[in-house]
Amino acid sequence: MELKRAKGTQDFLSNEMILRLEVEDSIRNIFELYGFSPVETPVLERFDVLTAKFAGGEEILKEMFTLQDQGKRKLGLRYDFTVPLARLVAMNPQVKLPFKRYQIGKNFRDGPLKPGRYREFTQCDVDIVGVSSVKADAELANIAVAVFKELKIPAVVKMNNRKVLDAILEEAGVKKSQWVSVILTIDKLAKLGLASVKKELQAKGVDAKAIAKVIKLISIKGSNKEKVKVLKTALKNQEGIKEVEELLAFAPRVEFDCSLARGLVYYTGFVMEAFALKSKISSSIGGGGRYDDMIGSFKGNIFCPASGFSFGLDTIVDVLKEKVKNFKQSVTTVFIIPIKTFKESLQVTQELRSNGINAEVDLMDKNISKNLDYANKKSIPFVVFFGNDELKKKRVKLRDMKSGKEELITVKELIKKVTNL
Repeated sequence: MELKRAKGTQDFLSNEMILRLEVEDSIRNIFELYGFSPVETPVLERFDVLTAKFAGGEEILKEMFTLQDQGKRKLGLRYDFTVPLARLVAMNPQVKLPFKRYQIGKNFRDGPLKPGRYREFTQCDVDIVGVSSVKADAELANIAVAVFKELKIPAVVKMNNRKVLDAILEEAGVKKSQWVSVILTIDKLAKLGLASVKKELQAKGVDAKAIAKVIKLISIKGSNKEKVKVLKTALKNQEGIKEVEELLAFAPRVEFDCSLARGLVYYTGFVMEAFALKSKISSSIGGGGRYDDMIGSFKGNIFCPASGFSFGLDTIVDVLKEKVKNFKQSVTTVFIIPIKTFKESLQVTQELRSNGINAEVDLMDKNISKNLDYANKKSIPFVVFFGNDELKKKRVKLRDMKSGKEELITVKELIKKVTNL
C-alpha cells in the first residue's frame, strides 16, 4: 500500500508545529487584548443548520463534507465558524450583549486547491454580536491591522460595504433579482480577471450598458478619500458610502476597495479581506464582514446584528515560511547529558522543570558526541554535562551552544541564568 494523506490535508512535524503554535498564540493574545473571550463549538453540525437558507449559500454548500451517523441523521463538517456561532447564540439567549468571542480550530471545505488553500484548515475567528454600529466593524479592522503588525507580515486590509455594491448595481440599472448573483461574479474579479467577469455577467443576462457602468464604478482608483468623493457624487443611495466614511475615521489604516465583494451570501454590510504584500501567496490571509440577518433568523427573525473577521492560520504560516528559513526545531531550553549519572541527572532535570524550564535528559545512553550532535540539530540553546566529577563538586557543566562557552555552576545558578534570559 502506498501511504498518502487525504487530498488537501497536511502533516506538521515539530519544527512547523512550533511556528504554528507561536502564530496562534500571537493571534490569541491580540484577541484577548481587545477583550474577546474564547468559545468552542463542535466540528460536526446538523446538516439542516449548515444548509439553512440564511447560512452559507450555494457557493459554499457544494464544498461541504457531509456524512451520516448510525441513527441515519445527516451531518456536515463545519465549513466556517460563523454558522455555528449563530446557532450557539440562538440556543443561549442568556448570553449578554455585546458578545465578543473568538474561536480557533479546524474547518473543512471540499474546494479547489492552490498555494495557501487547503481542504482541512485552521481558522482564528473573532466576532462581535449585538452591535449594529460601524464601531464594531472598525474594531475588527483594527484587530486585523494589529495582528499582521504583531506577526511582522506586510499586509493590506481591504474593505468594502455590500450596501455600496448594491447602490452601484442600482445606479447601473441591474435588476434587483440579479444583485446576489452579480455580486458573486464580481467576487471572482481578482481570480478570473476583468474579461472573464464581463463574460460571466453577460451569460447571466445582465445588460451590456449596465455591465460597463458597474465595471467603471468598482474600478475607481486613488486614495480612500478620492474613492469616497467619486462615489458620493455617482450614487443616489448614500447609506453605504456614509458607513464607509465613518469606518475610515475609526480605522484609517484599511484600504477602501470598491470591487471587494466576498462570495458568501450572508454578508449584509461591510466586507473585509487581507492580503500579504511581497509574497508569492495570492490567497487571502484573512477576511470577514457584517452578517446582521443570520443569528436573528435562527432565533425566529429577531434582529441580532453581528460582525466578524477570520484569520487563515495555514495561509499565514505559508507566508511566514517564505521569510523564516530557520524554524525552531525544539521547545527544549536545556538538554542534560548524563555521564554514568542518569539517576542524579534526572533529579536535576526535574528540578529545572519544577522551575518552569523546558528540559530533557538523554534517554538512550548515547555518547557525548552524538548527544551534542542531537542538541545542535535541534537548536537547543544549552547543554549540561553531568558526570561523577561534577557530582562530587555539586556543580554541573553548562555549555552555551551558540558561543561554545562552558562554565561550572550550581543548579541554582543554572536556573537563575536560564530564567533571566
